Amino acid sequence: MLIFVAAVFVNNIVLAQFLGICPFLGVSKKVETAVGMSAAVAFVMTIATLVTFLMQKYVLNPMHLEFMQTISFILIIAALVQMVEIILKKVSPALYQALGVFLPLITTNCTILGVAIIVIQKNFDLPTALVYAVSTAVGFGLALILFSGIREQLNLTKIPQSMAGTPVALIVAGILAMAFMGFAGIVK
Repeated sequence: MLIFVAAVFVNNIVLAQFLGICPFLGVSKKVETAVGMSAAVAFVMTIATLVTFLMQKYVLNPMHLEFMQTISFILIIAALVQMVEIILKKVSPALYQALGVFLPLITTNCTILGVAIIVIQKNFDLPTALVYAVSTAVGFGLALILFSGIREQLNLTKIPQSMAGTPVALIVAGILAMAFMGFAGIVK
């Protein structure tokens, strides 16, 4: 429970660790797309953490190839995204259509690679690693959906032209990050 609360609120991957800023700013214009991206990230992050953990513990460490961690993790994540895309296209065309462009975007989402590396650096066991991955994905989704809701409301508000778009989005992201810092007293 402690890992869940810490990963979702206190050490939010986007707002505290600044990983995944590109999809955070790029896919957050509509709540609908934010929800789709959040679901896709959660699915891929969980599977990628499982596979990269097993790769590190049973292939890289025994063969003393730890220096290959980053490149092998990137290749695993890219391959997983491609496999998930192919399987979804065959098994569930409706879900494949719903996720659309989100699956290829996940390949370049640094939160997936970041979580895979953090799990190894913190020396988590497999169940803890999976809880951390799911919790981080929930935190990513929460931040993305909250931010997209705020951005939708900002589109309905009269804002000075010089602040419209990215400037006001960055200010709101900073305020949202400060709000999440308020949870820091909950978990040490």
